[in-house]
Amino acid sequence: MGHKRYDIEGIQVGQPIITYANGKEIKTAINKRRIHEPVYLSQVNFEGDGQGDLVHHGGYDKAVCVFPYDHYAHFEQFLGVPLQEAAFGENITVRQLVETNVHIGDVFQLGDAFVEVSQPRQPCVKLSLKHGNMKLVKEVQKTGYTGFYLRVLKEGMVPPDASLVLVEKASHHITVHEVNEVKYRQTSPERLKAVLEVDALADVVRKSLEKRIQHI
Repeated sequence: MGHKRYDIEGIQVGQPIITYANGKEIKTAINKRRIHEPVYLSQVNFEGDGQGDLVHHGGYDKAVCVFPYDHYAHFEQFLGVPLQEAAFGENITVRQLVETNVHIGDVFQLGDAFVEVSQPRQPCVKLSLKHGNMKLVKEVQKTGYTGFYLRVLKEGMVPPDASLVLVEKASHHITVHEVNEVKYRQTSPERLKAVLEVDALADVVRKSLEKRIQHI
């Protein structure tokens, strides 16, 4: 029995640039370009990749940003334009691996590297600015089409035609979608506690959910 393999539409990297949107100067690495040569994945990012805002982006729990290609059609309809590669500033555009079927703590092989799902992506205003539509962030939250982050368990070279190969399925039922539901919707203490019990959940999400539990 082989491990489940998810095809990758593209692997993208980009360095921060200064850009102007709505009359404001912003530093962002959301505009990424596809790689055509093998690239090294370290504990913090792909070689050649950077983040514009290291407070909210990057670090061990956000080494790699993944977004499902499956959602592109929905957002093309929402925005009314065809989308370019890495339209959501993601490093990996994957097919068929979506928020409802990927669990926090799932481990994948990616080329020579091994990665683990750590948290949903939290859409930020730069996404709206990039696409010139200030309702985009709300739409991402509403649909739950957020994408997710990977932490790197083992560094290694990743070829441009790599796949994400599931090597270890998490032993619980908490998906990226479930974390989004608990985070953005009204929820019960039971559901919150179940999410907080997941060891692989990124600290920053854990802290924000622990604050929520005090108010329920």
